[in-house]
Amino acid sequence: MSLSASQLKDLEVALADRLYLQVAGWHLYLGDAGLAQTLAIECAARIDQGSTVCARQALEAVQVPIGGGVTRLPLARLMPTGQLRDLEEVLEPFCG
Repeated sequence: MSLSASQLKDLEVALADRLYLQVAGWHLYLGDAGLAQTLAIECAARIDQGSTVCARQALEAVQVPIGGGVTRLPLARLMPTGQLRDLEEVLEPFCG
């Protein structure tokens, strides 16, 4: 199963305002950080694996440049634990 272009856009929009990075107590939503589309694409590539596996693998696959790109960290390392469950919930309707 793969996502259509409109489903991919719907997923991106859902991720943009619901999920965020947390750095020093600040919340930076993925839409504002420019990462929602990248995460949506990574999720779409893994959507057949179910929401739990898809969410974990996609968060590890997205590499976020830090300090002008000198360092890159997996998105999973910059998100609070509760955000993983939120991502799984967003993905569930797309995994059906």
